[in-house]
Amino acid sequence: MEKMSLENKIGSEIMIGGIRFPSNVLMAPLAGYTCFPFRLMVKRLGAGSAYTEMVSADGLKYNDRATSKLLYTDERETTKCVQLLGAIPTVFERAAKSERLAPFDVIDINMGCPVPNVIKAGEGCALMEDIPRASKIIEACKRSGKVVSVKCRIGMNPQKIVIEEFARMCEQSGADMITVHGRTRNMMYDGEPLYEYIRLAKESVRIPVFANGGIDSKEKAIEMMEKTGVDGVMLARYGFENPLIFSELTGKACHDTKYSLLMEQLDIAQECFDELFVLTYVKKLASYFMKKLPGTKRYKLDLYKCGSAAELRILLGEIFANDNAGAI
Repeated sequence: MEKMSLENKIGSEIMIGGIRFPSNVLMAPLAGYTCFPFRLMVKRLGAGSAYTEMVSADGLKYNDRATSKLLYTDERETTKCVQLLGAIPTVFERAAKSERLAPFDVIDINMGCPVPNVIKAGEGCALMEDIPRASKIIEACKRSGKVVSVKCRIGMNPQKIVIEEFARMCEQSGADMITVHGRTRNMMYDGEPLYEYIRLAKESVRIPVFANGGIDSKEKAIEMMEKTGVDGVMLARYGFENPLIFSELTGKACHDTKYSLLMEQLDIAQECFDELFVLTYVKKLASYFMKKLPGTKRYKLDLYKCGSAAELRILLGEIFANDNAGAI
């Protein structure tokens, strides 16, 4: 009975900071992957929201092409969510109030990235060791009037697990939602999530808490919610490897195959970006999609030799000619 009720809860609507999200299954920010076409796709498949790739709060002032691509959006995208990375409260406030972020409804603050150069700069997960600074950053973003969420881990290492105190600070500082990646920084992306600490975060606050880490199936999503009591789940790498999981988790009708999704992504990417970006992005997505197809090694070699979008369309048609996987 409990399992059945959890199955029903996955995919349900949720209110976050006054914004209604159509489902409580979210797509995490993923550097190099969660561009505009991908976000449109996963939302259509059932994701309640999808965040931009990680954007430097300080880098916004340079108005460069790379950042413009990260922030690209238009009226087709509803409930626009951006993720910011940085370490200085005043820089976050300037970014949050900037014209560049005017189209976005939600600001997610990255307090969980474990990459060494990010940690050295005092950003990402390093902020979990400087709770007063983290608090000031949240308060600074809230002054923009936007909904603010925080993505964090449970701590830096097993000796420095601070998630209970950190979650309380997030709520007290004005955060509307927290997503907890159930691993320490030193675990990086490996190992079973530490469910008990995600549960601690959930029990420490009244705002919505989402769980992230190791969710690659409906069974794993149910297990995560069962063991932690969270309000929803956030998918990361597996959401990119198999976006059709959003339809599976939310029960949203879907007649797509991986091939039809790739063609859709090519079409949208060509509308919005230059050919180099289109080729790089769609090749990455196709590489994940073809993981379990026979002849993958040869296909990958052919894939990376493609020099135009037209060539890519023909090759993808050959690779996925017999692919009917995915329709739900």
